[in-house]
Amino acid sequence: MIKIGIVGGTGYTGVELLRLLAQHPQAEVVTITSRGDAGVPVADMYPSLRGRVSLKFEDPAKANLAACDVVFFATPNGIAMQQAPALLDAGVRVIDLAADFRIKDIAEWEKWYGMTHACPDWVEKAVYGLPEINRELIRSARLIANPGCYPTAVQLGFMPLVKAGLIETSSLIADAASGVSGAGRKAETHILFSEASDNFKAYGVPGHRHLPEIRQGLSLMAGVSVGLTFVPHLVPMIRGIHATLYARIKSEADYQGLFENAYANEAFVDVMPAKSYPETRSVRSANTCRIAVHRPQGGDTLVVLSVIDNLVKGAAGQAIQNMNLMLGLDEATGLCQLPLLP
Repeated sequence: MIKIGIVGGTGYTGVELLRLLAQHPQAEVVTITSRGDAGVPVADMYPSLRGRVSLKFEDPAKANLAACDVVFFATPNGIAMQQAPALLDAGVRVIDLAADFRIKDIAEWEKWYGMTHACPDWVEKAVYGLPEINRELIRSARLIANPGCYPTAVQLGFMPLVKAGLIETSSLIADAASGVSGAGRKAETHILFSEASDNFKAYGVPGHRHLPEIRQGLSLMAGVSVGLTFVPHLVPMIRGIHATLYARIKSEADYQGLFENAYANEAFVDVMPAKSYPETRSVRSANTCRIAVHRPQGGDTLVVLSVIDNLVKGAAGQAIQNMNLMLGLDEATGLCQLPLLP
């Protein structure tokens, strides 16, 4: 069995890792840490795991993470960069679900995240964990920068068009909405029930931290720097991201066929039939991205609709997908859960 450690297991991505790994036939979570909840049984905090997870949260200073094969960091930004290097030096593979290793330009990262990076040398060595783009690099990686939720939905939606050079990349638009779990499991006014319920709003319009990550990924695909307007929204639901993507056509093609061919062999990307409208509930709790491509009124703009569960394909599920690739397992191992509907 693969010995797994989870650092920061009390948040939503932490419990999603536990839920999915409890169903993984070749993985065993041997330690999960929380400084504030050390000694508390995991199942007391999350009764959904009763009978499946018998661990107690451990103090990070006492947990034997170096004995693990893989350690997941489900922590706030700035934690993994402090703790991961020692584990990597000990031969442990590390998957960071935060943003510490996603952006290669250190100055850019420090500008957006407001702190000095603790291990810039490991940023260079880290592999960006979007399997549909970097599958072969992930197989041999020691450190994975797991993509953000918005960047996953947006990049998978734009990728076939950008790589084929069929759209103008100087003026891309991503209009995306996320459920409130994307803000994490913490007490903040804007995600209180009486604030978020029965409401819909944009935020981060001047600039969101996921913007440089998306722009970096699309620029690598295009081979040139892309122009991107990214506007996130908060929608009153728990899980899910719906990204509506706009691109000006540069060259004519069979766009539906392009998407179908691009993702024909991808276990976790579903290109829906023409004229479809993917819904967030169709991917709830599953490691799946559903995509549809439209050309309104036969005009000069393509509209791509991309939906994911922000906690699964946008976080924990994709992290396990990366783990499977790193360890030479079938990519879909432990990730074949059907979406929960209704």
